[in-house]
Amino acid sequence: MRQAVGGLVAMMLATASVLAQSPSADDIAARNIQRRAVEAMIWGMPAVNAELMLQAMLRTTSAKVNEIVYWSRPVNWKNQTLTPNPDAIYLMSFWNVKDGPVVIEIPPAQGGSIAGNIVTAWQMPLEDAGPEGADKGQGGKYLILPPGYKGEVPAGHIALQSDTFSGFALLRSNLASHGDADVAKSVAYGKQIKVYPLAQARSPPPTNFTDAYDILFDSTIPYDASFYRSLDRVVQNEPWLDRDRAMIDQLATIGIEKGKPYNPDQKTLALLDQAAREAHAVLEQRYDAGFPVINPGIRWFPAAVAEMVKAASGGYADPNAYPIDARAVTYTLGFTGVKRLGTAQFYLMVAKDKDGQPLKGSATYRLTVPANAPVRQYWSATVYDRETHALVRNMPGASRASISPGIEKNADGSVDVYFGPKAPAGKEANWVPTDPVRKFELLFRLYGPEQPLFDHSWKLPDVERIATTIGGATK
Repeated sequence: MRQAVGGLVAMMLATASVLAQSPSADDIAARNIQRRAVEAMIWGMPAVNAELMLQAMLRTTSAKVNEIVYWSRPVNWKNQTLTPNPDAIYLMSFWNVKDGPVVIEIPPAQGGSIAGNIVTAWQMPLEDAGPEGADKGQGGKYLILPPGYKGEVPAGHIALQSDTFSGFALLRSNLASHGDADVAKSVAYGKQIKVYPLAQARSPPPTNFTDAYDILFDSTIPYDASFYRSLDRVVQNEPWLDRDRAMIDQLATIGIEKGKPYNPDQKTLALLDQAAREAHAVLEQRYDAGFPVINPGIRWFPAAVAEMVKAASGGYADPNAYPIDARAVTYTLGFTGVKRLGTAQFYLMVAKDKDGQPLKGSATYRLTVPANAPVRQYWSATVYDRETHALVRNMPGASRASISPGIEKNADGSVDVYFGPKAPAGKEANWVPTDPVRKFELLFRLYGPEQPLFDHSWKLPDVERIATTIGGATK
């Protein structure tokens, strides 16, 4: 009996201790905001990524929606989008179909070609354009339809049913080389693209093109409370998708509700800052853990995770899969969605050298691209800032490609590409500069990839560290 009473007293004391340590109502509310904000950032990453690019265009150029912003030369570091391609001419159209369907007209692949992707506000691919897209190089009128559209689709159009009111088309005009004549030719071909409302299809107005080259166009992801203001704009402007309705209450907890102003107080902003940093850490940890590699024993991995590519290209139709974690990591690294990945282009990425060490801007590395690279067009190797996933700021160049001027081949047809703060002697034509105080990552692009990449008979080897530069001395 004495033991039973003693046990009961001990239990009561333990319960009292737990109750004394229970969080207050204010603590519970704060924790609720923070944890839901972490999940909101992970869920909302692709839409905010697109929204940030739209706002950068509106803020820094005179371009408007349903027009085209373009870069009249291959992009330099002032294009601070995520992992842009400095070996193509970029054209982008941020479309909006709230007032009715919009046509994006792609010219036939004669005297040039487009590698294009048309995506929704959530960067879900609607269709690819160009020789590897729905028009198969014949040119085509891609007709973007608003959510719930019930009107007629005129003959001769490629109808794309969107579930959002807005999105964008990333249209790369392919380059034969970096020579001035080829650049001018690529730009002129890209300017044959037309964007106009379907209502004006009988007599389309001229498409307005705005050049953003050499303008600081910054759409890098802010891992702070400002992210949620961008997310609020998405919620206010776009319809709720059935697959995302579970987020309605989650977002209301952090002050984002459709039809209501978003005005977080200072206490909430501080919690959102903390949540953004935590979400960033979660996504960085997943990226650092590594994606599945393309070839066993070699560190290069496809930049898009297979489960996410499958889900997005299928319109997230599988009711048993919704890989928002993989999607979030993907859209911290880049932008757009590809309907047929592996046809027009394929991307390999790496942030570590052969020995598993992070790539440091203070060291010198060599990548040997084997002969007979499996591409119909070109390959390229590009340096990006490991922290921002954008081009490294203030660098005179960012990539070397098989179409780069003066690039030198080895006797066996392979190409050595060097990365470091200073070019190895006599290797300037094959060198990409790095910032000695920044870590970096590499993206290897294959435009027009061919079967040896996929059957693994051609393999891209690891990046090897060959020297470290410290205080002007090489070790």
